[in-house]
Amino acid sequence: MEPAPGPQEKYQLITRNLQELLGEDKLMAILKERELKIYWGTATTGKPHVAYFVPMSKIADFLKAGCEVTILFADLHAYLDNMKAPWELLELRTRYYEHVIKAMLESIGVPLEKLKFVRGTDYQLSKEYTLDVYRLSSVVTQHDAKKAGAEVVKQVEHPLLSGLLYPGLQALDEEYLKVDAQFGGVDQRKIFTFAEKYLPSLGYAKRVHLMNPMVPGLTGSKMSSSEEDSKIDLLDRKEDVKKKLKKAFCEPGNVENNGVLSFIKHVLFPLKSEFVVLREEKWGGNKTYTDYEALEKDFAEQVVHPGDLKNSVEVALNKLLDPIREKFNCPELKKLSSAAYPTPSKAKPGEKGTKNSEPEDVVPSRLDIRVGKVISVEKHPDADSLYVEKIDVGEAEPRTVVSGLVHFVPKEQLQDRLVVLLCNLKPQKMRGVESQGMVLCASSVGEPRQVEPLDPPAGCCAGERVYVEGYEGGEPDEELKPKKKVFEKLQADFRISEDCVAQWKQRNFLTKLGTVSCKSLKGGSIS
Repeated sequence: MEPAPGPQEKYQLITRNLQELLGEDKLMAILKERELKIYWGTATTGKPHVAYFVPMSKIADFLKAGCEVTILFADLHAYLDNMKAPWELLELRTRYYEHVIKAMLESIGVPLEKLKFVRGTDYQLSKEYTLDVYRLSSVVTQHDAKKAGAEVVKQVEHPLLSGLLYPGLQALDEEYLKVDAQFGGVDQRKIFTFAEKYLPSLGYAKRVHLMNPMVPGLTGSKMSSSEEDSKIDLLDRKEDVKKKLKKAFCEPGNVENNGVLSFIKHVLFPLKSEFVVLREEKWGGNKTYTDYEALEKDFAEQVVHPGDLKNSVEVALNKLLDPIREKFNCPELKKLSSAAYPTPSKAKPGEKGTKNSEPEDVVPSRLDIRVGKVISVEKHPDADSLYVEKIDVGEAEPRTVVSGLVHFVPKEQLQDRLVVLLCNLKPQKMRGVESQGMVLCASSVGEPRQVEPLDPPAGCCAGERVYVEGYEGGEPDEELKPKKKVFEKLQADFRISEDCVAQWKQRNFLTKLGTVSCKSLKGGSIS
């Protein structure tokens, strides 16, 4: 039997791979006296995806360090956050989360009997808690409440009062769960500092706060439940896992914003203490890495190929997902999954909204719009007004795109530029060259006609999703059917604002880093 770890060993386990720790001295003082009491909370909104293995891996560390761990299913928070979970689905989604989080923990070998599971509504509707919410609201400024939730609560043009309550409830959870510390992603930092500022004003102790880094999604941006291409669902089939990993952003030698490498670092290495890169003998055979830094170094130096890295992650990930898939293969959990996340009913192909079917929704989330980086630009061999570009959109290979920009944008201004690309149009030949997308541009209203490619925010990565404000959710169509004219119907309401921001019905085009814009064509159209 292994000896129990001492305070310093516990501290190392608790803090490894964290991005930030607030309350270091207090944490060490507690560990010298007794076991740490810590909680992790998750709002029961969109379906959990593989990035949830990152906090699960840390929970395993906490248990190894002897911590008393509580997992909070924050059902009330899910409703308060711009009604991400409708009230009528709240109970169903909370049950789904309970089953899937427990299945994840079991798949990585975490003993459930050592954990305490709590629902927010078990105590957040009590007289005492409600009174504390009122007490807190009497000392918190609107500015501080809004600032605290800026990275977590969904930001909309006309925010609801519920979003301002959200940070206060999360702060109070620390007191009512009787913990020493709260653990979360670094996107929670403003809520954590809010809690440190305001809990003492109610006579409650300041807690320790531990923060994980935000793991990039497969497109290079944050892995998100509402951004389908950025994440792998826990119940995705093996062929879907392969397809999504194949499209994942994993540029040779590039270790920045690399979701594939980040998953290895924050999930696979902590669980197994090693990672095996699977390769054919002619490329050197399999290689086992016992520390992440050596793997990252080899990838940066292009000793490890992206294809081999993706294949190896696919094998390791499916080993984690297999027991979860198996558990959810029973009729009861299949029914729960369908009820908690119902698929919007659509008319069958060929139907136009009969009494028994709903008309098709024409909404911006059906467009697969991504940030692209222009790798090369050449004149079309058979058309003087057309360019043929190679554009990286975060897939295994760049796309070939034909654009009529020769008379408007010099070739050198397109080279290496970030653009906005519509990716799910049906490919079509333009003077003999198949175009696999459309570069979206602003156009002037009057004559002479001026055209400017739309500009994503600085710092965006190729493949990052572009969405319309308020339409972050929803999965884009695999391919837009020309006869349906979905793009054309939406395009009729595309405009450039007076601030040069791209909009649909006065809602901004956005990425995770901000608004999409053009340089100067105020009031123009977008095509």
